[in-house]
Amino acid sequence: MSQSLHVKSWTRRKAARPGEILDAAMTVFAEKGFAAARMADIAARAGVTKGTIYLYFPSKEEVFKKLVREHIGTTLTDVAQKAAAYPGTVRDFLALFFAMVGEIIRRGERTVLPKIIISESGNFPELARFYREEVINRGTAMMSGIIARGMERGELRPLPVADVTRLVIAPLVFSIIWRMTFASFDPEPFDYQRFFATHLEILFNGLKPEGKSS
Repeated sequence: MSQSLHVKSWTRRKAARPGEILDAAMTVFAEKGFAAARMADIAARAGVTKGTIYLYFPSKEEVFKKLVREHIGTTLTDVAQKAAAYPGTVRDFLALFFAMVGEIIRRGERTVLPKIIISESGNFPELARFYREEVINRGTAMMSGIIARGMERGELRPLPVADVTRLVIAPLVFSIIWRMTFASFDPEPFDYQRFFATHLEILFNGLKPEGKSS
């Protein structure tokens, strides 16, 4: 019986190990950035040997990619599904979307991933290409579909969808940069939710069809 319990405990521990390694990697990347982080640092933070990490991830780049897929990719998939099925207006959906993103940015854990791409992509173009395909392309495709639907319904005046999409998401990039670079110097906390609400107010006033009241 005791041997059986030991085997089950070891099996559970082994199954949990990739998640523990990824949690450690997120912390190390946040502290050191991508270039300065070493697999040995991640192993030490996770409480495993460096060799153990290589059983699950062949390189530091693959650790980063897995983090992006799990922490951003899965969220994008969920948001895209909700967007496709959402029965309300574009503005109502975007209000919900920005509320969710504002909370993610305020907490700060996941923002280290886009920050790495913004700050270190010149030295790691393969990671930038991966992030473009895995996050940017998927996210803009999802948002473009929402914007185009709003124009087809007459909720938004017709403008180039690609340009409107970039205008919609631009404050997200600004907020991530601010959160990871300047927020610690703010005399009072940055109110991301208020900022996004103001953005939507200005955006939808500009996108209002001619002759249509707000």
